[in-house]
Amino acid sequence: MYYQVVSFSHKNCDLQMREKLAFSDSSEMKTVLDQLTHFEFIHEAFIVSTCNRVEIVLATRDNFSSYHAVLGLMSQKSGLNFYELKSTAKRYDDEDAVKHIFTVVSSLDSLVVGESQITGQVKEAFKFSYQNGTAGRRLNRVISYAVKCAAEVRNATNISQHPVSIASVAVAQAHKILGENIQGMKGIVVGGGEMGVLAAKHLLRIGCDVVLIGRDAKKVAKTANELGENVSSDTIENLPKYINRYRLLFSATSSPEPVITQSLIENESLPRYWFDMAIPRDIADMDLPKLQLFRIDDLRSISNENHAMRQEQAIRAEQIVERFTDEFYAWLRALSIEPVIKQMRQDVSRAIEKELARAIKKGFVPSEYEANMKKMAEQMFNRFLHDPTQNLRRSSTEKKNANCIEAVKRMFNIDTDNIDAKQYKNDHHTKGYNA
Repeated sequence: MYYQVVSFSHKNCDLQMREKLAFSDSSEMKTVLDQLTHFEFIHEAFIVSTCNRVEIVLATRDNFSSYHAVLGLMSQKSGLNFYELKSTAKRYDDEDAVKHIFTVVSSLDSLVVGESQITGQVKEAFKFSYQNGTAGRRLNRVISYAVKCAAEVRNATNISQHPVSIASVAVAQAHKILGENIQGMKGIVVGGGEMGVLAAKHLLRIGCDVVLIGRDAKKVAKTANELGENVSSDTIENLPKYINRYRLLFSATSSPEPVITQSLIENESLPRYWFDMAIPRDIADMDLPKLQLFRIDDLRSISNENHAMRQEQAIRAEQIVERFTDEFYAWLRALSIEPVIKQMRQDVSRAIEKELARAIKKGFVPSEYEANMKKMAEQMFNRFLHDPTQNLRRSSTEKKNANCIEAVKRMFNIDTDNIDAKQYKNDHHTKGYNA
């Protein structure tokens, strides 16, 4: 059995291609999963589909065949040329596949390194496939280990504690200045575009109410309604009312000229915390003694500092991923030898019974000696197999002996494909297994 991941992500695919590859609904995903697992060389599969990536995760009998099956089905689904997909897709096999899954789940491969959504998205993707009957214990082993790896990455590093996007940096900076007092405050967000909406979402997350201000009353009201009951809306004509009443303001319009000037200020004694996220600037230079103004260059500087911190933490996180990958494969190899050893002993027991019955039938051994003869033969074979089985257990945990188990299986004609290795999990130390 082998692992494989075929990856289409922000690192190797443009937005237009990712949009075509993405799955529009669960029905479409179920169809492709059923098609994949219908192939005799694919044991299990699940698919992660987000705005930044489509990852097809497989347990296979033949990685060459499974890779081309994935490309064919994704070409058929998306309408993209097979060879275009082949030149774009990133293929990971076996240990590289496991390491890639651990890296993705730990948010080290994300567009925003350290974002926490991807762990839940991968878990949900596996759960969907499991409930559909197209994923099971083989991939569950990997996901269980991956989730534990992600937890250690979060606990051992602070990679998830520093926001990167300008909007999230602005809100985090406001939170840092005001502390818990920010909860319940009203934040004014000028501009109903992507940056403004993102700022509104971050404000809501930390407990603020939001007033969303834009030029188009109907459009801004619709956006406010979609954001929830703690968001109201108004037009930019009424902006002076808000900037003279509330302290917290975030602005991200596409205006070529400043929309907030000193002429709009009526109450100079009001403490103000303003964040200008626009280029060109939305807030003109002004002389207000109680104004703390952060422009986009200030925010980007904070963001770059956080990014540098994340990069340093990412190196530590990658070391954790490497360790978990090595531990997973050591555990998997150790686990896989137990069914082999058990079947070897069962084969010996059957051989003893068969030969003893033949000897008694031919009169070579009196029947009253059967029990003693059987016991003696079993003791002889147990003694004979003791050192080889202990050596197998030791060597199975070492990467350089990865082919050892398969050689023994071929030598003794042992088939363990349909054996549930879960029953042997207590025979070895199993950090991370939760099948």
